[in-house]
Amino acid sequence: MTSDAILVSIEQHTAILTLNNPPANTWTAHSLNLLKQTVLSLNDNKDIYALIITGQGEKFFSAGADLKLFADGDKANAATMAKAFGDAFETLSQFRGVSIAAINGYAMGGGLEVALACDIRIAEQQAQMALPEATVGLLPCAGGTQNLTALVGEGWAKRMILCGERLKAEQAEKIGLVEEVVAQGQSLEKARELAANVAKQSPSSVSVCKTLIQAGRQQPRNHALPLERELFIGLFDTEDQAEGVNAFLEKRSPNWKNG
Repeated sequence: MTSDAILVSIEQHTAILTLNNPPANTWTAHSLNLLKQTVLSLNDNKDIYALIITGQGEKFFSAGADLKLFADGDKANAATMAKAFGDAFETLSQFRGVSIAAINGYAMGGGLEVALACDIRIAEQQAQMALPEATVGLLPCAGGTQNLTALVGEGWAKRMILCGERLKAEQAEKIGLVEEVVAQGQSLEKARELAANVAKQSPSSVSVCKTLIQAGRQQPRNHALPLERELFIGLFDTEDQAEGVNAFLEKRSPNWKNG
């Protein structure tokens, strides 16, 4: 594997990451570390407000891990891969801006888990999604049990993980696994549209709003509500707050300063 395992292109304020390990865009320790390092680099680039993840080709978004990696039953290797998956996808979840998965084909196992780690998921009508790890004696160890449950509730999470149920895009949209279904070949364009909308928002506001939304997964409501007010006040320490309000009053587009 080379650095071509993830292709990165920049379009204005959006980074597009294309998973590139044909034929099924499976994950390796190298590509997982590359994802982590790429997201960390994008965090440091204040001109980037959103990132999009999609898969190379027309059939697979990502089929997850190559099961050949686990065929020998080596626990040390399993530990290494589990850590690589966790580090990569948790780093993605903590991306400063907005992350969008453009699911352009099969999203299986770790392929679905990387989409679950994103903020928004757009699926093409032919896409199918599953967490089939228990079928082969494994489990989703890259956030799947937690992130899926947060999105779709315990019942559907159990159907997908415990019963190995595979969902088509239409059903995934009905249960809230994806936010929108588009025609084949249109997921990246829709993701670009959403990313362009992100660029209209204050990057400072987006960052703290995302923190608050995700805080609800770990904190009780009576802790999150005071934090909401605290972070609101904190925005007055940023240049974006004054710029946003004054731009509105002056009927002009804001010129954001803080990423």
